[in-house]
Amino acid sequence: MNCENRLRKQVTSEIKKRRLIFYTIVFLSLLYLVISFTFGEAGFLKYRELGEKKSQLAREIKEIETRNARLKSEVKLLKEDPFYLEKHAREDFGMAKPDEYVFKYEQ
Repeated sequence: MNCENRLRKQVTSEIKKRRLIFYTIVFLSLLYLVISFTFGEAGFLKYRELGEKKSQLAREIKEIETRNARLKSEVKLLKEDPFYLEKHAREDFGMAKPDEYVFKYEQ
């Protein structure tokens, strides 16, 4: 009987060691996966950072497109509207027609 007890204890001890090793390997594997998915090159934090950068670039593109449309409109007016061209020349460059005086006030 004593030999059976000793053998049984040895078997249960061996089973506990194997389970411990198995669970340790599973835990370390899961820990590695969590760390990789969170902090890795293609991880969640990188994904979020790229999403924020994408939003920022989209905003910049929209601003540039708006400015581009405004400039195209101004170019069209300068080419087609003589009154706008005259207004622009007078206000921005201080030009005047012959026999006109230009008064500049500095603030």
